[in-house]
Amino acid sequence: MSKGKSLAGLRVGIPVYLHPMKRIRNFCVIAHIDHGKSTLSDRLLQSTNTISERDLVEQTLDNMDLERERGITIKSHAIQMQYTHTDGLVYTLNLIDTPGHVDFSYEVSRSIAACEGALLLVDATQGIQAQTISNLYLALEHDLEIIPVINKVDMDNAMIEDVTDQILDLIGCDPDDIIQASGKTGLGVQDILSAIVQRIPPPKGDPEAPLQALIFDSVFNSFRGIVANIRLINGVLRQGDKVRFMHTGKEYDANEIGILRMDLSPVKVLEAGNVGYIITGVKTSREVKVGDTITHVANGSSEALQGFQHVKPMVFAGVFPIENEDFEDLRESLEKLQLNDASLVFEPESSTALGFGFRCGFLGMLHLEIVQERLSREFNQEVITTVPNVSYFATNTKGERFVVNTPSELPDPSHLKMVEEPWIHAQIITKPEFIGTIMTLCLEKRGLLKKQTYLTQHRVELTFELPLAEIVFDFYDRLKSISRGYASFDYSPLDYRAADLVKLDIKLNGEDVDALSALVHRDKAEYIGRKICKKLKDLLPKQQFVIAIQAAIGAKIIARETISAMRKDVTAKCYGGDITRKRKLLEKQKEGKKKMRQIGSVEVPQKTFLQVLKLDE
Repeated sequence: MSKGKSLAGLRVGIPVYLHPMKRIRNFCVIAHIDHGKSTLSDRLLQSTNTISERDLVEQTLDNMDLERERGITIKSHAIQMQYTHTDGLVYTLNLIDTPGHVDFSYEVSRSIAACEGALLLVDATQGIQAQTISNLYLALEHDLEIIPVINKVDMDNAMIEDVTDQILDLIGCDPDDIIQASGKTGLGVQDILSAIVQRIPPPKGDPEAPLQALIFDSVFNSFRGIVANIRLINGVLRQGDKVRFMHTGKEYDANEIGILRMDLSPVKVLEAGNVGYIITGVKTSREVKVGDTITHVANGSSEALQGFQHVKPMVFAGVFPIENEDFEDLRESLEKLQLNDASLVFEPESSTALGFGFRCGFLGMLHLEIVQERLSREFNQEVITTVPNVSYFATNTKGERFVVNTPSELPDPSHLKMVEEPWIHAQIITKPEFIGTIMTLCLEKRGLLKKQTYLTQHRVELTFELPLAEIVFDFYDRLKSISRGYASFDYSPLDYRAADLVKLDIKLNGEDVDALSALVHRDKAEYIGRKICKKLKDLLPKQQFVIAIQAAIGAKIIARETISAMRKDVTAKCYGGDITRKRKLLEKQKEGKKKMRQIGSVEVPQKTFLQVLKLDE
């Protein structure tokens, strides 16, 4: 970028000059799921002519099929816009779009770390919801300038005055600072662009200082290797510079650098304060870590930037290839996916029923579902997922405390002193008419009501403490259905508490099926055991011998179902004659079945695992 006067920076008769860094604005959008964030982003791109009318599609930045199908943002997306302000200057606006679902809050934290300001987007028909508050606090921790925007004001059921009061209560701003907009019609978009330039401060940084660039995202390109998205904090990066990744210590050439438009747009120089990308030809995913700092090899910085907090997975599940020979392909696919989704963690594990696979950590059930779907669509990997569970702490009789990630790691009950399970602090915002049903659901999930606050006459906030294991399966879906979609849910980790947990084993003809074992609360063990046994009875094919399906806690059987044997009519060839001939054949068959049962092993089809795990709790 030239440091001379820019033509765009000249008004008639009055020469105006601003350093290029003073004309950069980095911002993100904070909103709850389905508050119109992607639609408003489309209007911003349209108004700044970043995308032509011909190329514009709905949810332009949501470039995954999965995002469009579900109508949610899964990945952060960065894009640069050029905006000519009323002062005649051209400003560079870097928008980092963020997801709104609670399971993707890690994506939001990374976007916030690369910005100086945020648009707080609130739906005029729904008001402020739990995830909005959670992400707002995250932005305030990073000292971001907040621009409140009420979206969907053109809707018939818009509650503009109520939502304005909610925003004033939440952030205590001036009512005139709140912008009314509509992503659908384009109303207020120019006001938003103007406010971004006027209110959000330009990035701080020293172009003369040693290079410090923060990697906030990365993606694997099969032809060019890893493309790392970076935010330059200090210094200048030029094409061809020799750079070092400070976390790994590896050195590379900056083969290509550029800015993030609809496509990657190469440039020769990137200066402090800007957002862009770097391609160094790295092919190995382990060598690029989100949160790492890039600096020059010669006269580089000795200090790494403060990266992001390490992700804490909430839900664990085993992911296994359907065919064992696909194990290495699955490892490669997970490594490439981890580049694009830094909140995914995994390590190898083996199972007697499913062979070799990986123990994966997810931020929630939706995250697990999305990862499974992306493995299938993007990497052609069909996988089996074991029963999802959370991480526990177990203390044995010797007083040793250790982490338990899988039921098989739990010691024998005779050597076990105590098991502690994780609890969460849950925040539910809903309409008053749903309080009763939501309380019933939370109490059924062993929750403790801590606080009930009326935010307005039509909105109430319920604060619960809940065991994480209880919300893993179906809590979010049930909450949405009993509140007709009006309840919003957000949670944060709290602590670990002692609990009466037992290991529930599923046995087929006396043999444990480790992929179906789970850690459950003693009070619910019988109910879950019966449910799994019943489902297995419906799903397993009949054999030539009787199959006993049992649920057990230690040596105690708590539920049982029996699949009867397929019966061949051995007496079909006997036409008349003495009854003893028929009895003799039947006795012989009975003996054979007894022997078969002793040596017969039950093969569980792979599809059965997938169906059993979809328990309708």
